[in-house]
Parts: sequence; structure tokens; C-alpha cells
Amino acid sequence: MSSIQTDYRLNDDLLEPVLAILDSFVDPYLSKGLVSAGCVNKLALEGKRLLLGLVYPYPCMTQYRDTVMALTNKLAVLDAIDEVECEIDFQPKVYSALSAIAPIANVKQVIAVASGKGGVGKSTTAVNLALALAAEGAQVGILDADIYGPSVPMMLGIPNFKPVSPDGKHMTAASAHGIAAQSIGFMLSGDEAAVWRGPMAAGALAQLLNETQWPELDYLVIDMPPGTGDIQLTLSQKVPVSGAVIVTTPQDIALADAQKGINMFQKVNIPVLGIVENMSFHLCPECGHKEHPFGTHGGSKMAERYNVPLLGALPLHINIREAMDIGSPTVVADPDSEVAALYREIARKVGAELALKQSQKAVSISMSDDE
Repeated sequence: MSSIQTDYRLNDDLLEPVLAILDSFVDPYLSKGLVSAGCVNKLALEGKRLLLGLVYPYPCMTQYRDTVMALTNKLAVLDAIDEVECEIDFQPKVYSALSAIAPIANVKQVIAVASGKGGVGKSTTAVNLALALAAEGAQVGILDADIYGPSVPMMLGIPNFKPVSPDGKHMTAASAHGIAAQSIGFMLSGDEAAVWRGPMAAGALAQLLNETQWPELDYLVIDMPPGTGDIQLTLSQKVPVSGAVIVTTPQDIALADAQKGINMFQKVNIPVLGIVENMSFHLCPECGHKEHPFGTHGGSKMAERYNVPLLGALPLHINIREAMDIGSPTVVADPDSEVAALYREIARKVGAELALKQSQKAVSISMSDDE
């Protein structure tokens, strides 16, 4: 999976059992042992202390402590090792599913968050996904691509930000809660609404994307406009997208529209990384009873039908909506909550799916070169 350089400084008698133990630790998101997944880049011994270096292709910083503890317990069975000192890093690569399109300056990977229709919580999911990726250790930006209803400025609590152009060619991005952000909403005054036709809207988005001074980003999350029309198709064909996340609710009508979104990405050869089922259930705040006001298992059935992962099922919770309204999304406002944990789990899965897609593409190219 990875082409990272390895530095193994152990004698053969110890190297073999150490590698075997490390490969028996199966990463839950890559579904491979750490050695097979190419995550082990350093092994050395100082006295009876093992120096271990790990490099992950997806962000999972909140899992580091548990990983180190688990590995220490496994490796401690060897007589030559009394303790383990572990360094863990995250190193994503530049990757696009559309190799013919030039990458965006300073951006390694682009994640499109889409839905077939509005009203399913797509923007809420996009913002919290971006913040969750950052919470897991990634450098993240978000582009609000909804020309007709930009909501990211309000959701991030920066509705009054105005970009400037230091060089007359590029615009500055906003910064909020540790991520970079750009939106047409920063350009429009008050309640002014964009009423451009498709080509004008697509052109404006291309400018926002390519003329923004993005800082060094591991991921740029694009909050796509709802639907599957000309704007969405243009974006999918002209932006170096790495993969797409589809947001839906369990309702039949939302699922039917989400299928259109999946089909659109498949037609332009952009892999669908998975499905997020929003408003999946409601927990009674009094008794904890779980209700399903919009139906059950819609997202999982769709994921099974299209052979893509169900990335997560998020609850219908008033706190999520209230947090977005005041510009303090759940992931940062209540990081210890169950909902924030669900978003971080989704973020880890998205990052891992991107790493797996990149690996599969590399293998495919290698095999075609051999032929």
C-alpha cells in the first residue's frame, strides 16, 4: 500500500518475530496488518527498548494512544523487549481519481460531499467531516460550492469574513476552528443571492477553487450543491476529485435521489468512498428510546447495492442544528460527545478509503505497465 522508506535495525533473530507480531495487528480501517499495509517504517533496539516508527496513510490521531498500548502488550511477550517507544506520523500523498486534471496548488486530496437533493444535512456533514479530519491530525480546508445557498460561512461562525488579494491574482481563505475555508458567501453582501445560470456558476466555482491561496492541505472538502445537474457534472469533470461521499436520509425519496448522485460519480470515474446516513434515528432525551422517524436501514441497503461502505449513521438531534446555527459545529463545540465521536469515525473511514483507492489504482497502473 505504501512506498515509505523503511529503516530496520534489528538482527534477523529479532526482526522476524517483531514483524510477525506487528503484522498480526490488523488495522481496523485498512483491514491489513501494519506491515502488509506498509505502515512500519522504523525498527531499532536500544538496550531492551524497541524504537518503533509508524506512518499512516489516513488521519487517526485520536487512536494513537490505544494503538501504542496494544502494540506494547503484544511486543512485550518477547524476552528482548521490555518497553516500546513509538513515533506515529500521518503522510498522505497527492492523489486524484482524474489523472488528466492538474492538481490544485497546495492540495493533496479533494473530497466531494454530495447529495441528490437538498434538506438531508449535506452541508452540516461536510463541515463536521472537515473538522473531524482536522481533529484526527490532518490539515484541512473546505470549499462551499453551493452558489445559490452558501451556508458554510454561518456554520463556521465567520459570516463577515471578506477575502483580500495580496498579489491581485489570488484570494485569501478564511480560517475557523483550525481549518481553511472559502465560499461565494464571503463575496456576497447581506441577503444577496446568486442568480447565475449554470455556466456562470461553474465559472465562479472554478475561480474560488483555483484562485484561492490555500495553505498546505492534506484534504480539501468540497460541499457540493445539491442535485445532479450541469454544475455538479462540470465540477466532477474539471476538479481533481479524489473521491466522493454521498449524504442521504433513510427516506425513500432521499435514497432515490442519492442513487442519482452515485450514478453521476460512477459515470465520470470518481470513486464513491461511502454513504453517510443522516437523521438516521432519534434518541429520546428523557428515556433514551431510539426511534426511526424516517425509516430504517435505507443507507445500509443502498451501500450494499452499490458495494460501497456505509460510513456512518448520524442521529436527528437538535443540538447538531443549534450548534451549526451559532457557528460552533458539534465536533469542536462538544468534542467528547457521541455525535463528535461518530464524525471522527466517519473521517477515519473516509481517509482510509482514499488510501485504499490510491493503492488499488497504483496496482492497476503497475499491472498495465507490465503488460
